[in-house]
Amino acid sequence: MIIDREGPVPPYRQVADDLRRQIQDGTIPPGRRIPSMIELEATYGVARDTLRKATQVLKDEGLVRTVQGMGIFVVDRGDEGS
Repeated sequence: MIIDREGPVPPYRQVADDLRRQIQDGTIPPGRRIPSMIELEATYGVARDTLRKATQVLKDEGLVRTVQGMGIFVVDRGDEGS
């Protein structure tokens, strides 16, 4: 994905939108770790601070959670309401 730095949507939102799409379409399934910051930097070509903002958006939406020392994982929402 190419980040549009001149567009109206901030880069961190573009990254968050792309990761959200991958979570929703199952490319990154529930319980799976999202790519590391190093991998995301290579994929999107943005600074680590931009990636932190993007992952915070997903955390705020309840789509991912941080596991200390292991990474950021997609929340398994299938267990909700059981």
